[in-house]
Amino acid sequence: MILSRLMAVVAVLLVLAGCGTPSKFRTYNGPEVTHIRVYKAERRMELWHHDRMLRAFRVQLGNPDGHKQQEGDRRTPEGRYYIDRRNPNSRFHLSIGISYPNAEDRARAAARGVSPGGDIFIHGRGPRFQNARGDWTDGCIAVTDRQMEDIYAMVRNGTPIDIYASRAAARAPKAPVLVAPVPAPPVAVSAQPVMPAAADTAVLPDGGAPLVAADWLTRLQEP
Repeated sequence: MILSRLMAVVAVLLVLAGCGTPSKFRTYNGPEVTHIRVYKAERRMELWHHDRMLRAFRVQLGNPDGHKQQEGDRRTPEGRYYIDRRNPNSRFHLSIGISYPNAEDRARAAARGVSPGGDIFIHGRGPRFQNARGDWTDGCIAVTDRQMEDIYAMVRNGTPIDIYASRAAARAPKAPVLVAPVPAPPVAVSAQPVMPAAADTAVLPDGGAPLVAADWLTRLQEP
C-alpha cells in the first residue's frame, strides 16, 4: 500500500517536471501586421493589417511630453520609424527595437552638440517592473509580459511604426513643403540673323529651285 502511494507521488512529480515552464515564444498565423500606430497622449498602441486593426494595447511610456531630443531626456520619440531588431533575452521579458534615431534626429542633435540617444524598444515588464505604475520607461514603449509575447510573435522586422503625440496630432494636416522654383537658364539671342551653313540648301515656298547659302540673303531681300 505504501509502495503504491510512493509510486503515485513519483509519477505526479515526473509529469510536473515534464511540463516545465511554459514557453514565452508563441506562434502567429493570422494576417500580417503591416503597420503599427502609437498615440502617446492616449497611451495606446495599435497593430494594423492595411486598413483593418488587429489588436490594441494600453501602453506605458517614458516622458510623454514632446519628441525625444537627446540622450537622457527619457522622452518617447515621435515620427515614422521601423522595427529593426529583436531581443529574445531581454531583461524586460521580450523586446523589439525601434529604428530611432533616424537621419533627421541625428542631424538635429548634432546641430545642438548633443547625442540623440538610442535603444528605444517595445518591451514587456520583466521581473523587476511587474507592478510598475504610470510612465516608468526611459523612452521605450512598455506592455505586459503576456501582451509582449503576442506582439513579439505578430510583428516582423521591417514593419513601419508611426508614433504620434496624440490622435489629434495624427489627424492634423501636415504643412506643405515649400520648394523654391529653379530659374531657367538664360537663352542667348544673337543680334545677327542665323544663316544656313554653306553646304545647306532650302526650297522656296513657291516651288522654285533650291537655293544654296550664298543665294539665301539675296533672295530674302528681293521685293
